[in-house]
Amino acid sequence: MKKFTPFKRAFRVLGIAESFKQDLSGRALLAGIVMRADRIIDGFTFGTCTIMGMDSTEAIIEMYRSLNRDDINLIMLNGCIISLFNIIDLNMVSRVTDLPLLCVTYHPSEGVSENIKRRFPDDWQRRLSVYEANGPREEVKIRTNHTLYIRRIGITLGESRAILNRLTTSGKIPEPLRIAKLLAKTLNDYASVVEKIVPG
Repeated sequence: MKKFTPFKRAFRVLGIAESFKQDLSGRALLAGIVMRADRIIDGFTFGTCTIMGMDSTEAIIEMYRSLNRDDINLIMLNGCIISLFNIIDLNMVSRVTDLPLLCVTYHPSEGVSENIKRRFPDDWQRRLSVYEANGPREEVKIRTNHTLYIRRIGITLGESRAILNRLTTSGKIPEPLRIAKLLAKTLNDYASVVEKIVPG
């Protein structure tokens, strides 16, 4: 895995978030933002995954590869359960990209395992196996006085806190993820308009 420290002056993060509408194609839109430590954006990438599917891991890996860059230091994800339980394999993403990974969520949650079993009676074992392999979340309080819940690979808890402090301007959502989410939602809204104008 590539060496990385958030304590140096400059680093680059690929932040990825999603947006979906169930009344469209059954696909969720993924947007990725390459952001420098000084919060300058210098890259975008896009992908899709299936709502309620299990293809988000491959989609994220392909988004990283599509950038064809060797200056990205960290992948940051807006949660590991997206698009109605399309569960991201965090370990695989980190292993294939050879990058540290930070997965961020914003609220405590309980009953995920039971929810998976109830929603997916035919393949809950596979989904639950991926989810449990991602490991438990850790609480991190950042300088904006918000508590986040993270999973991390290849970085320490202190490094995770430093990354979040450097990249969170206000509130609780780090800028790479906030902007990626806004971009994904905007593109999804645009797709909805196009779908109405040009059906099929």
